[in-house]
Amino acid sequence: MRGKTKAKAVARARRRGKPGQQMGLSLQKKFGHGGARKNAGRKSASGISPVARTKRPLLSANHPVHVNWRVLPHVWNLRSRRGFRVILRALAASAQRTAVRVTHFSVMGNHVHLIVEADGTAALSRGMQGIAIRLAKGLNKMMEGRHGKVFADRYHAHPLSNPTETRNAIAYVMNNARVHAERQGRSGPRGDDEYAVGPEQLVARKTLWRRLSAWGPPVVAPSSWLLTAGWRLAK
Repeated sequence: MRGKTKAKAVARARRRGKPGQQMGLSLQKKFGHGGARKNAGRKSASGISPVARTKRPLLSANHPVHVNWRVLPHVWNLRSRRGFRVILRALAASAQRTAVRVTHFSVMGNHVHLIVEADGTAALSRGMQGIAIRLAKGLNKMMEGRHGKVFADRYHAHPLSNPTETRNAIAYVMNNARVHAERQGRSGPRGDDEYAVGPEQLVARKTLWRRLSAWGPPVVAPSSWLLTAGWRLAK
């Protein structure tokens, strides 16, 4: 009997550890909560990576801006006659405003590229908000009276600060369909893309704009030095 009592006492001592010795505590991380880590944060409901919530750079009237704007997956193809007409109408209405002046734009299936002039950061924000409202109303009406959000996230804006950057932005916007086609291993549009419009295309396609005279032209002639003469001096 004494032997069993002693054995139990030894077992208890082993479980508790030796006198004066603290039992070991495992510090191995078992859970991934807290702290910075890869892919952390709230996920986008649309599945599209959101534009980084960084502070908008300060702008001036001397520096045009390259804007990229993506729509949600449920929005119909923008690069169609119906979608293009909605965009033309919205941009023509915004051309009468002075907050944002669209000088070039191109339309892809799920996003648009614009080169705009604005008097400042606040003017750009107000002007783009006005364009967004017109586009959302027009696209929802086109999609058989839908309602709700159209754009996946806020627009991405990149200020153009020198002639080379401006020339590259114009070339990218006006040839965007060809760039996307090459990436996908197919041939792009031959000649000028009919879904890309700038001041030169506005002059070359007078018949189209005369037919849409009730709306007016979707782009305006640039006034900043970079868009009028500076980009031609790029090396």
